[in-house]
Amino acid sequence: MKQLFKLHSPFEPAGSQPVAIAQLNEQRPGVSTLLGVTGSGKTFTMANVIAAQNKPVLILSPNKTLAAQLYEEFSLFFPENKVGYFVSYYDYYQPESYLPAQDIYIPKETKINTEIERLRVEATASIINRPDTIIIASVSCIYSLGNPEDYRRLALPLHVGQKIDRAELLRKLIFIQYMRNDIERASGTFQVLGNSIEVQLPYQREKLRIELFGDKIEALQWVDKHNNHVLTELTDALIFPAKHFVTTEEKKNAAINSITAELNEYLPTLENPIYRERLDRRVHHDLEMLREVGYCSGIENYSVHFDGRSGGEAPFCLFDFFPKDFLLIIDESHIALPQLRGMYAGDRARKKALIDFGFRLPSAYDNRPLKFEEIERYFKDAIFVSATPGEYEIKHSQPVVEQIIRPTGLLDPVIEIHPRVGQLDHLLKEINQTTERGFRTLVTVLTKKLAEDLARYFEERQVKVCYLHSDLKTPQRTELLQKLRLGIFDCLVGVNLLREGLDLPEVALMAVMDADIESFLRDRRSLVQIIGRAARNIDAKVLMFADTITGSMKSAIDETNRRRDLQQEYNEQHGIVPKTVTREVVKSIANIQKAIAEASKQKRKKTAAQELPSAEVLDQAATAKRITQLEVEMQKAASNFDFEKAIELRKEWFELKKKQ
Repeated sequence: MKQLFKLHSPFEPAGSQPVAIAQLNEQRPGVSTLLGVTGSGKTFTMANVIAAQNKPVLILSPNKTLAAQLYEEFSLFFPENKVGYFVSYYDYYQPESYLPAQDIYIPKETKINTEIERLRVEATASIINRPDTIIIASVSCIYSLGNPEDYRRLALPLHVGQKIDRAELLRKLIFIQYMRNDIERASGTFQVLGNSIEVQLPYQREKLRIELFGDKIEALQWVDKHNNHVLTELTDALIFPAKHFVTTEEKKNAAINSITAELNEYLPTLENPIYRERLDRRVHHDLEMLREVGYCSGIENYSVHFDGRSGGEAPFCLFDFFPKDFLLIIDESHIALPQLRGMYAGDRARKKALIDFGFRLPSAYDNRPLKFEEIERYFKDAIFVSATPGEYEIKHSQPVVEQIIRPTGLLDPVIEIHPRVGQLDHLLKEINQTTERGFRTLVTVLTKKLAEDLARYFEERQVKVCYLHSDLKTPQRTELLQKLRLGIFDCLVGVNLLREGLDLPEVALMAVMDADIESFLRDRRSLVQIIGRAARNIDAKVLMFADTITGSMKSAIDETNRRRDLQQEYNEQHGIVPKTVTREVVKSIANIQKAIAEASKQKRKKTAAQELPSAEVLDQAATAKRITQLEVEMQKAASNFDFEKAIELRKEWFELKKKQ
């Protein structure tokens, strides 16, 4: 059987990787865990396992930042296959909610990232179109999505010579959620120029031009979106819906009848006349919109009626777009699994107030994320990946595969314990020494307030420092981490966000404040993860500030020393000299999107020289670094009221922005 996936890599498996790859492949299909220490190449091991499979792959990540990192890496590992990206498309999301105590209704408010929305549709279309697909998704993929059967059924097939009236073609495009917009050629729109119709497909980088002659399709063409050059002449094409929530005319009419029936049945049960009137008015408005345009705001709350599901039945989600046999990989499983377990309860608690006070019908409960037991049904062929797997992974896996030895020969960092007395003076000295050596520092604290106060303390002592915590939006966090890697900042102070999956080889010092306070943030698993942030640099060390050694501290230190001894023994046996991991600094997935697309069109030979980053990619990295430096310099010039310098810097900034 021909292999679906073709892995491109300039190096062969080494360290613990060969044994881990073999053991994981032997277990397919089945449930297993990869216990891989930081820096041991877990992603490369996952790529090798995927390369041996002949089925689509779904990789779940706990958050968008780690998902973006995985998307970059797998796009470069598999340039000839399809790698998709499926995360929440909201840059900002305020869910609909009601606070009874204050009598405050908060409407749903969102800011949708159109590029991520396009990537989501591209991902589902790819799953349906081709089996050699790897989808990188965040845990939000367990939320309700449209019916995949309707999505497939409503795809619009076209072929040259097909008889179709222009008005009928436009009506069909509108029905599958494409919007006519002759001015803004955004994804999911179409333009009409006489007998020529151009469709901006969300899952395609080229636009589709449909040429009509009378009531017949005369030509189908892929056309470059920017310069309008015809790229390919087609004999047929398949247009998938522009959005996931689509349905047939019959199902729409059935849903309207079902919603009406539920409203008539539920209204009399509301004793408060205000709640009754509120619900009656809102639902009738939604029904009118559904009849007229086939869509309404908050249509997802009626999903159970459109899907024809029974109350309480699991909604459709991304999993359902995959065939029955697919490989599921859950990265950082010790964090992702608890997230998956808790999402249903949080969603239901918010919906309860909306339903009890007349804002939604009870069927809104069924627009929900999956329950954990519903997710478990998809663990038929699954790999949990973590440096610190939890009890669930250990209990349900056969086997648990350890990957302790790093191919780079890097040892786990040395751990030093220091008392709290004089801790800030000691830490400041260590930060300055680390900076002088050209490396960076991470400091982890227990609260947001402590992060801000400590950052302010270091800033007053001339340290280039920033803080990072959950109040900062995802793009801001990514930007700060990039600036840390580039050396714009020398030190970053954070809370829980300095743990899982952050790939920061420039970090040579990791400081843990209040290490002896037993808590979720200072238990054994958290401490092992924190120590791992400094495991990519040969000169790294970890400072724990504590007055006593807790059980969690001792366990984490013992495990780190065990791993260090194993690596040291392996290095001596094989004559390996440890070396620091190097990784190119990129700003975001958007900056390398072009490079990934170009790479996917070319077959590359398996030589290390050909796998080096292209001049174009390196140039993009240098440009991104200079832009970031200019932004900092502009802000500093403005603060010093040196506006002439700020204007000059801004001119250079504009020129570089044009090149991106």
